[in-house]
Amino acid sequence: MPFSIRTTAGAIAVAVAAVTFTATALPGTAFAAPEPGPAASAAPSSAAVSAADAALAANAARLGITPAQSRTVRDVVADADGGRHVRYDRTFAGLPVLGGDLVVHLAPGGAFTGADRAAGDLAVPTTTPAVPAATARAQAVRALGPATRNADATAELVVDALHGTPRLAWQTTAAGQDYLGNPVARTVLSDAATGGTIATWDAIETVTGDGASLYSGTVPLEATAAGGSYQLKDPTRGGTYTGDAQNKTDLCIGSICISRAPAVLFTDADNHWGTGTTADRATAAVDAQYGTDVTWDYYKNVHGRNGIAGDGKGAYNRVHYGSGYNNAFWQDSCFCMTYGDGDGTTFGPLVSLDVAGHEMSHGVTSRTAKLTYSGESGGLNEATSDILGTLVEFYAANPADPGDYLIGEQIVQPGFGKAALRFMDQPSKDTKSADCWSSGVGNLDVHYSSGVANHFAYLLAEGSGTKVVGGVTYSSPTCDGSTVTGIGRDKLGAVWYRALTVYMTSGTTYAGARTATLKAATDLYGAGSAEYAAVAAAWSAVAVG
Repeated sequence: MPFSIRTTAGAIAVAVAAVTFTATALPGTAFAAPEPGPAASAAPSSAAVSAADAALAANAARLGITPAQSRTVRDVVADADGGRHVRYDRTFAGLPVLGGDLVVHLAPGGAFTGADRAAGDLAVPTTTPAVPAATARAQAVRALGPATRNADATAELVVDALHGTPRLAWQTTAAGQDYLGNPVARTVLSDAATGGTIATWDAIETVTGDGASLYSGTVPLEATAAGGSYQLKDPTRGGTYTGDAQNKTDLCIGSICISRAPAVLFTDADNHWGTGTTADRATAAVDAQYGTDVTWDYYKNVHGRNGIAGDGKGAYNRVHYGSGYNNAFWQDSCFCMTYGDGDGTTFGPLVSLDVAGHEMSHGVTSRTAKLTYSGESGGLNEATSDILGTLVEFYAANPADPGDYLIGEQIVQPGFGKAALRFMDQPSKDTKSADCWSSGVGNLDVHYSSGVANHFAYLLAEGSGTKVVGGVTYSSPTCDGSTVTGIGRDKLGAVWYRALTVYMTSGTTYAGARTATLKAATDLYGAGSAEYAAVAAAWSAVAVG
C-alpha cells in the first residue's frame, strides 16, 4: 500500500567585529554623507584608487597600515551621487591576510570620509611555520570523515586576523567524494605554531535557487555551486540531496533489499529547477527536496531535533523509482526516501509534502521508539508518520498546498476512487481503516489499524463534531458519543513527539500509547491540566480507556 517502510537492515559562520574608522575633519575637507541612491559596481577607477591610496597614506597610523603590508584593489563601488568605496585585500610579508580587507570611503569629489576594516595591525612574530604543510593537509582530510574517497588537500600559509591577535596559520582545503560519489569539500584553518584547529567551514558554496514543483508551487531551494553548475544538495540541512533512480528498482527478497536503483544527483545550469510538469524529470525532484527541507525545519524549529537521527546528518531522496511505481517508502538501510512516479491512473508522482513528511517521520521513529511494524505497534508506527507528516504540512503554511487532515490528497488520481488515501477526522471514510479500538484491531494492515491513533490525534487537536479548518469541513464523531474539546495542533505535536521519543518502545500497544501520551502531557502541562484531561478524553473517545 502507498507509504510503506522497509525494515532492512555547516559551515561555521565566523563572526567578525568590524571596526569603523571615521576621518577627523581636515582643513578644506568635506564630510557630507552621500545622498541615498542606488549603488552600482564599477570597474576600478584610477582617480578613486589614487584618492584612496592617498587617504591610506595620510591616515596610516590610525588604520594600522605598516610598510610590511601590501594591498590590492578588489572592487570599487560607485554611488549615484559620485561617491566611491574602494575595497582592498591586504598581505603581510607577502602572505594573504584573513580579515585584512578594508574599505575606503570617498565623498563626491574624492574627499576621504572614513574606512571600515576587520583588523588593524596585521603583524605576526614569525612567518616560518612550526607545523609542516603535510600535517595540515592530513588534518583537513580527516575533517572530511572516514568514509570519504579520493581525498586530497592543498595548504596555504596565511595570517589569521579574524580570530583575535594575528597569528600564522595554515588554510587547508580538502576535497573528495562521499560513498555515493558526490563531491565534498572542507576548509580547515589551523595554527601554524601548534597545529590546533582555529575554524572549519564548507568549501562548496551554497546558494539559494528556486524550483517549480508539481504540488507546492514555486519554492525556495538551497543548492550547491560546483564546477559552473548547481547540485540539488543542501549543506545547510545536513547535506540532504535528491537523486534520479533512473526508473530502476532494488532487488528485494522478503524484507531484505539490495540497493540497485541509483541516486544520480540532479544538476542544473541556472539554479531554477523543474517546470511544474512531469515532462521535466527535475520537477519531482523539486517536490522531494522541498519536502525534505520543510520536514527538517519542522523538526528542528518545533522540536529541537537536528536532523532525522538527531545527529545533524541529512537523509537523501530517490525519485523516479521503477516504472509506474505506486508507492513511496522510507528505508533504514540507506537512510533515504524513495518515490515512485505512480501509474497516472491510480496515483501521480508520490512526492507531495505530506508524503515527504510521512516518510521522514518513519526515520525519526526508527531512531527513537522503533515501533515494530506489525500489530498495534505497527499501526502506531504508521499513525506517527501520518500525524507528524500532517503537522509538517501545516507548518509549511504553503498556500499552494495548505495544511489539512487528509493524507495523500494531492497524489490520488480519479482511478483511486476517493479524495485521499486516509482521513484523520473519520478514518473509516476510506472503507478500511478503524475509527475505534477493538481487540482485533492489531490484525489489520498497519495502514488501517493506524486509524485509531489518527482519529485520536484529530480529536485532540480539533475536537469532536463538525468543524471547518482551512476551508475544509471535517466531521469527527466519537466512539462513545462523548464531546471532546481540542487543544490545538501545536500541543498535539508536543505531546505526541515527547511520547514517541521518551516513553514509547518497540512493542507499545494502544493502551501503552495512552499511558505514554498522558505521561508526556504531565511532563509538559501538569497532571491536573486541561491538556492532560483532553488527552485522556480523546483516547476514551476512540475506545482506548
